[in-house]
Amino acid sequence: MKAITNGRIILKDKVLAGKALLFENQIIDIIDNDRVPAGIDVIDAKGAYVAPGLIDIHIHGYLGEDTSDCRPEGIKIMSEGLVKKGVTGWLPTTVTIPREDLYKAADIIRSLREESKTWKGSTVLGMNAEGPYVNPKKKGAQNEAYIQKPDAAAIIENSDVIKIVTLAPEMDSDFTEIKKIVRSCDTVVSMGHTEATFEQACEAITAGVKQATHLFNAMTALGHRAPGVVGAALCNDVYTELICDTFHIHPALYSLVYKIKKDKLIIITDCLRSGGLSDGEYTLGGQKIILKGIECRLEDGTIAGSVLTLNKGVYNVIVNSDLTVPQAVACASLNPATAIGVAARKGSIEIGKDADIIIADEKFDIIKTIIGGSVRYEA
Repeated sequence: MKAITNGRIILKDKVLAGKALLFENQIIDIIDNDRVPAGIDVIDAKGAYVAPGLIDIHIHGYLGEDTSDCRPEGIKIMSEGLVKKGVTGWLPTTVTIPREDLYKAADIIRSLREESKTWKGSTVLGMNAEGPYVNPKKKGAQNEAYIQKPDAAAIIENSDVIKIVTLAPEMDSDFTEIKKIVRSCDTVVSMGHTEATFEQACEAITAGVKQATHLFNAMTALGHRAPGVVGAALCNDVYTELICDTFHIHPALYSLVYKIKKDKLIIITDCLRSGGLSDGEYTLGGQKIILKGIECRLEDGTIAGSVLTLNKGVYNVIVNSDLTVPQAVACASLNPATAIGVAARKGSIEIGKDADIIIADEKFDIIKTIIGGSVRYEA
């Protein structure tokens, strides 16, 4: 048994001081600091935050690697980098790629999922397929050459590993493919890169859509006469992703969206291979992207993904909104865990859950990352 003492323990609804967290591979108890049993390993948090491990459900790349490259070594490199940012579980995310590459990526992630529970990086929880079933008119940085009509068969066949799929509902006649996916498996259907109207989006939600991909970006905007996909996502009980890098979404909206969505709000990074690297030229889905500061763009100026890390996304929300620290942390831990169906084991500090724990300072820089009770990273 091990203990973390002298930390500020972030629970779902409050922060505890003067308490110790006891754990092995799972969380055992929360007790007073002065009641820690003698002879066990003790980690002194020295006043830092003790929080649940972060879960990034939408991240394409990091440190020069990209999920869509279909390289097992690339997934490992990303995992080893992400654990330093407090990510204890993640979904490697593809972009719009050929069908055969989608299958190949699923095979690779499937083969690594069990192994990742013991390696020194973050645990792979499955896969996110952002496309290739998007609308060319809202493709954003997706490669139009590989866009396809929604295909339930490809998702259902790989539903053991694909936890989320993004599609444009208006590209799916009568929402036939959406209904097939929902009827046949647990894969979450997310609407994104879409030109759907408010009415079409609401009908798609009725058909089974459960999530909106990077809210506000690559979808019909919120208008007072045409509420668009943004309006449908805000008016309905669906999860909504938000890229909280202060560039994709103005920080003034963080509080507003949370007031509406609450535990259905998920902070994501949408990070690209340029994440963790210096300014320069990189690639995304076969296209050149240019990184300058926190902005990633195609050559024509189209905004691509981000170079955000999830711990900094949490920090950005804390300092730019009226969310409490537990609320902001839940948006990057419990809420995504619930969305992909792993909240019984992960996402919050509760007795019996996996000991996926981070220790972070005031700026949410990571001091230590623990996965399944094992220290995977320490600064």
